[in-house]
Amino acid sequence: MSSNPLPLRPHHGMCMAYFVGRGYSDAFSAHMAALLEELEPGSPVRLTVGTDAVCAACPNNVGGMCHKPELVAGYDRSVLELCGLGEGYILSFGDFADLVQERVLDQGMRREICGDCQWDGICSVQPSRWSRRAGNASASGD
Repeated sequence: MSSNPLPLRPHHGMCMAYFVGRGYSDAFSAHMAALLEELEPGSPVRLTVGTDAVCAACPNNVGGMCHKPELVAGYDRSVLELCGLGEGYILSFGDFADLVQERVLDQGMRREICGDCQWDGICSVQPSRWSRRAGNASASGD
């Protein structure tokens, strides 16, 4: 793998799974769409419980900190635990997406982890893009 893995919050594996072009702002939505387009299954990512590549265009990123740091760190820790990973782990984006799908979404854990998120209404009504990529039958993981 490349020596420059993309920093990625673990819970963003779920956000990316359900992203449909709506977000905090037009700039955020365009940035997320571009990341999803650019990330290849073999692209290396480094899991971080802190601001990451997705956060770069988020209006809630103030000085490199999320405006709800404990809430989103809790989401991150839950995903790490369920996937058997740790902060700082480096793996391919494809392997990470597969783990999120298999160990979080397919197990119905998404709503338990982040059902209080403002975007829950989007995530709960459509299939995960990772289920399509992996050929899984799971829909929303609820």
